[in-house]
Amino acid sequence: MKASHRLLAVLVAAIWGVNFVAIELGLRDLPPLVLTALRFVAAAVPLVFLVPRPSARLRYVVTYGLVLGVLKFGALFTALAAGMSAGLASLVLQAQALMSVLLAAAVLGERPARAQVGGVLVGSVGIGVLATGSGGHATVIGFMLTLFAAASWAVANLVMRASGEKRPLSLLVWSSLVPPLPLLGLAGVVDGGQAVLDAITGLSWRGLLAVAYVAYVSTLVGFGIWNGLIARYSIARVAPFSLLVPVFGLSAAWLLLDEPVGPTELAAAAIVLAGLALVVRGTAPRSRSAWPSRLARTRW
Repeated sequence: MKASHRLLAVLVAAIWGVNFVAIELGLRDLPPLVLTALRFVAAAVPLVFLVPRPSARLRYVVTYGLVLGVLKFGALFTALAAGMSAGLASLVLQAQALMSVLLAAAVLGERPARAQVGGVLVGSVGIGVLATGSGGHATVIGFMLTLFAAASWAVANLVMRASGEKRPLSLLVWSSLVPPLPLLGLAGVVDGGQAVLDAITGLSWRGLLAVAYVAYVSTLVGFGIWNGLIARYSIARVAPFSLLVPVFGLSAAWLLLDEPVGPTELAAAAIVLAGLALVVRGTAPRSRSAWPSRLARTRW
């Protein structure tokens, strides 16, 4: 991976780390599923009228929208509202890195280098140290929903890679048309139709700023860059960079929410960086020629 692309992957991790602070602030004014729906409405409109249609087949666009928007973010935002702390959520969610590498190997035939697998495992140890040593808290349902969100993100990475999309931003924008209606329907069932209407019509400036960040910065900029990297490289080379998200997340929470960062967090961050260094130094997996033939035998 080029050095400039590595810097872009680190930038995305920083954007997503701050994103947990924005979500936490948004949930103070909006129900989780409503906040998720507004995120994708803002990400789709008005860009859907400005960017060309995706080159991928419609089933990939719809599947990506459902998996990323409804399953991943619907579960994540609900987990945060159900008692999962933002810091701990940023940790558990990064289980997607290992899940993504395993799924890509099983379904697409991407074979990561040993150094890359080792780097993911080392980084996962660092995430585990953060999870067990941090002051975050979680309910059982919050933890399970976050783990489900991590698995959904891994599947979304797989769909993105399998789609063969040549215009990642187009796929991101057009797929953002898919989640709002299902999410608002679920919100109506969970929170009640009147509560959903009141939340939207009574949107505060804090809620608007949270929606703006999660839609434009986290979704369009963050996932736009991320999907472009996945389209260019193998999942095994890109997904491990998300291990940096908790490092930035904890730092953002310390700076913006005054959450403490102690020796355990610093030591765990060093372990994560060591794991990422192994991934970056790892040799390129032999997947460019292997995954298309494997994918040709996979029905979607």
